[in-house]
Amino acid sequence: MEKINIDKNTYEIIKNYRNGFVKEDFINLCTDYFYDYDYIVGDWAYGKLRLKGFYDKSNKKCKELNNFDNVDAYIKNNCAFDCKYFIAKRI
Repeated sequence: MEKINIDKNTYEIIKNYRNGFVKEDFINLCTDYFYDYDYIVGDWAYGKLRLKGFYDKSNKKCKELNNFDNVDAYIKNNCAFDCKYFIAKRI
């Protein structure tokens, strides 16, 4: 799997559905806001990349809304049908 360094964080792309991962776009949108999250989901809608952060259930900041265990429901309910997307894990 591909690894990306952004500032002091390293991410590994653990899923790249329909080639949704575009390195330059991810680097440009991944600001310090996302650095705290264990996972970042990037999905494409209307030609634009959207990012959403998720926590591992063992993380004390994890809530139902941002629990990575619910990522499939998020993709099904909040993303365009069969859209391109990727999942990056902070390592």
